[in-house]
Amino acid sequence: MAHDAPATRPANPRFSSGPCAKPPTYDVSKLSTESLGRSHRAAIGKERLKLAIDRTREVLEVPEDYRIGIVPGSDTGAFEMAMWTMLGARPVEMVAWESFGAGWVTDAVKQLKLDATVHEAEYGEIVDLASLDWSRDVCFTWNGTTSGVRVPSGDAIPADREGLTLCDATSAAFAQDLPWDKLDVVTFSWQKALGGEAAHGVLILSPRAVERLESYTPAWPLPKIFRLTKGGKLNEGIFRGETINTPSMLCVEDYLFALDWAASVGGLRGMIGRADANTAAIAEFVEKNDWIEFLPADPAIRSNTSVCLKFTDSRIADGAAFAKAVQKRLEKEGVGLDLGAYRDAPPGLRIWCGATVETADVVALMPWIDWAFHAEIEAQEAAA
Repeated sequence: MAHDAPATRPANPRFSSGPCAKPPTYDVSKLSTESLGRSHRAAIGKERLKLAIDRTREVLEVPEDYRIGIVPGSDTGAFEMAMWTMLGARPVEMVAWESFGAGWVTDAVKQLKLDATVHEAEYGEIVDLASLDWSRDVCFTWNGTTSGVRVPSGDAIPADREGLTLCDATSAAFAQDLPWDKLDVVTFSWQKALGGEAAHGVLILSPRAVERLESYTPAWPLPKIFRLTKGGKLNEGIFRGETINTPSMLCVEDYLFALDWAASVGGLRGMIGRADANTAAIAEFVEKNDWIEFLPADPAIRSNTSVCLKFTDSRIADGAAFAKAVQKRLEKEGVGLDLGAYRDAPPGLRIWCGATVETADVVALMPWIDWAFHAEIEAQEAAA
């Protein structure tokens, strides 16, 4: 029996998990342009970069004694900068439950050749953090962008830990509570939860991380863009907006617009509330339909940003082909763009629910997923 297409369409069909949807009020003509075409070393360039750092601290509620720097290479560059400059001083625990965490394992084991113990979990699950040896340095992702899981809290991280905690928070920042007292290095890219442009990363360091940088010299050479110290002391200029290499001031202005928008919706608390409301709309849909489920079975570890779903209907013969077909139907209708699961993840759908996405658009998308599912089931049965 054919299902009619829903009457309501999402006003914004962009649900990509990175780069993510722009803030709802975004208008490129509203960006400040005074810094464009000027040197980032000029007073106006440094002023705008410093403002981006200060507004980041304000919105994310970062402690005053933590340093915040804008660095090259997106979140990947920021996290690898931390790994290359701080790891090796003591053994390390590498924790992975999705593709990007697995990449950090490769860096630690095959590139840096560290004394590393590797802990891995399947997609949709996380490692038991209480089982880790916190006397070692620990590297992990807070939110699994490709697996739809997140750390539920920082309770398992000891306040009196001996090692450093290096946390890739790129799809958690601006949407989830990060316990700053439990985290020594935090990285993210503003192209995720704030819908910014790509290629720039943010590196946040605790006093303990700074102490490591100033007391430890890695055995391997460091490229220029990884160097955070000069003469054995932290290069404080990086954390005042004096970037290591040339940033895009247009991207900086774009980020400043997004930070202003974040403040206008209630800052971090408002952003978390918006992401939670988006995920709740999907949870309500999943509860009503027995052919679709969250990839993570445990609600306590489900992400409220990168929401991963799987089809469970017994009539589906080829899960990957079916999920791609549903995705194509949604994209052809222009109601849901970039909804495919990550290439290394189990087949299904991935819906970005960060705060820049409007809940009304998530609500409007759900009947279209229902429509696409049934249309593809009927097409599969007709071809059989």
